[in-house]
Amino acid sequence: MSEIHHGEQNALAASTFAGRMPTGSGDLAVETHGIAPVPENNRYGTARRLFTVWCAPQVNMTGVFSGSLAITFGLGFWLGLLAMIIGTVLGSLPVAYLSTWGPRTGAGQLPNARMAFGPLVVLPAVVQWLSSIAWDGLVGLFGGEALAVLLHIPFWAGVLIVLACQGVVGIVGYELIHRLEAVMTVVLLVTFTVLAIKLATGHEVITAPAVHHGDLAGAFVLEITVAFSLAISWASYASDYSRYLPASTPSKPVFWYSFAGILLGYIGIQTVGIVGAKALGEETAEGVRSVMGGGVLGVLALLVIALASVGSNAMNDYSGSLALQTVGIKVRRPVSAVVVTVIAFALILWLHGGNVASRFQNVLLFVGYWIPAFVAIITIDWLYRSRGRVTVDPAREQTTRADAVAAAVAFVVAFAVAVPFMNTSLVVGPVASALHGADLAYYVNFLAAGLVYGGYRLWRVRSAAPAALPGTPLAESV
Repeated sequence: MSEIHHGEQNALAASTFAGRMPTGSGDLAVETHGIAPVPENNRYGTARRLFTVWCAPQVNMTGVFSGSLAITFGLGFWLGLLAMIIGTVLGSLPVAYLSTWGPRTGAGQLPNARMAFGPLVVLPAVVQWLSSIAWDGLVGLFGGEALAVLLHIPFWAGVLIVLACQGVVGIVGYELIHRLEAVMTVVLLVTFTVLAIKLATGHEVITAPAVHHGDLAGAFVLEITVAFSLAISWASYASDYSRYLPASTPSKPVFWYSFAGILLGYIGIQTVGIVGAKALGEETAEGVRSVMGGGVLGVLALLVIALASVGSNAMNDYSGSLALQTVGIKVRRPVSAVVVTVIAFALILWLHGGNVASRFQNVLLFVGYWIPAFVAIITIDWLYRSRGRVTVDPAREQTTRADAVAAAVAFVVAFAVAVPFMNTSLVVGPVASALHGADLAYYVNFLAAGLVYGGYRLWRVRSAAPAALPGTPLAESV
């Protein structure tokens, strides 16, 4: 079976993809280091910081808005809350698991994916880059709105301020992101706790379902999928924020700190959305100021909403910059972070220019449909490849052409198979329609990729010679 040449696989080691790395906690000089694996002597930090880096980005108005969709779908309070918790737990598990790869490889998630996809990693890398821009739009929408209301300026001007601030954080890179999220975790949890108390004491909270029978079941599944899509959307970023941890860092704390951060952030903020769906309405920034009673509290709340957008989107810009390098475009990481930020501006204006709820749901669901297949493929490859090894250097790993093609085929086939199960105004599949709007596309996407790629790898193991078994070094082609 033919091999991809070692030099081609060694694209991670290109000089453009290396550069200055932070030397320790608090080093806020610009990080020019890109997708090249971080050497062991440049590793630092502990797993504890993963809690805040994963908690703070979830606590923003995007989470509030997605939680409010449970009421829009007609689920009522208790069923909406249950669906949101189920979806968040399921979606957080893959992110926490993939975070454990950072210390073992010293590389980000898309660079790690080269081990499964080889040079065909360009396919998920392009999709990931576009997805990071889409998430910039989903989150930046509310930050721009908050600043526009707070400063009495046009919406587009508020968006520009938010994008400029997040761009600076994304350019500086890894260490500033970790430090910012540590501070923002405290600020955001306090602010949204006050908001939740205001909502709970002054407005109707416990609402009954507005739909019944098949429509109720369909709405319940759709809300699970909305919550699931939010949480699992971070899977393609996961090891980006653990890659500087020492290789000796145990996997269990990496997993549990990451899992707890995502879970607490999302469950807390989406509960606020369910509680405040009627009070906040679609004009979320103005709604928050009104609920907070105006005055100083209202001003602080709007400012925090804007800061929350900056913190979350800085991670989109940072991971988007790594994705662009993974595509093979040899630009320095800070430059590629700027590119992501600039393109997001147009998307935010589009989201704001029509039915926000409909466009928000469409973008939210559609940008993530590919992620479960991605998770399935790279996880299967990792389980075979890493067997018996504590650390893996993705810059030195070999990938056969057949394996790379199989990964790409499974990726595309899984997406195609999932289309009939999708439910957005862009695509309403026949199965989703028959199931009263229940969107099962994410789960079908995962299963299809697992069956196609997993079946191939199982056949490969059984037919390969012992020397070529996954988990052992593959001979380099001549």
